[in-house]
Amino acid sequence: MDGLKPRIVEAIHRQTQATVTILSSLLAVHDELGYMPKEAVEEVAAFKGATINDVWAVASFYPNFRFDPPCQHHVEVCWGASCHLVGAMPVIEQVLAAIGLEGEGDTPDGLVSFRLNTCLGACAQAPVMSIDHHLMGRLSPESARAKIDGLLG
Repeated sequence: MDGLKPRIVEAIHRQTQATVTILSSLLAVHDELGYMPKEAVEEVAAFKGATINDVWAVASFYPNFRFDPPCQHHVEVCWGASCHLVGAMPVIEQVLAAIGLEGEGDTPDGLVSFRLNTCLGACAQAPVMSIDHHLMGRLSPESARAKIDGLLG
């Protein structure tokens, strides 16, 4: 926690909005660190004069909060209606095979985090995938596999 506490405290105190809430404080820390360590829950509780249980109730309610350090790379494949209709499933299968996972999750080495997304906002380019927030579209299973193979080196 040595290096985390100053970053957590600064993120909490850097908020400038008129009303600072437990949620806004958690979001500030998550934006700073990329995840929510237990120390952050404790610091937010102390800052807001709340119990750890109250802060944990807010943090655990929202599925977008990560509680483990993020992986080096983040891969998302859209499986929304437009992408599904033009071949998202074979793309997903190839991406999962390339990274060695059976579904959503993180690789054991911490290199890749894989998530399905119901919409990446590029339906006209379906099927689409995002690698480290870089969107790519009109993928085939082969082109998706090549992108992942390139990522993995």
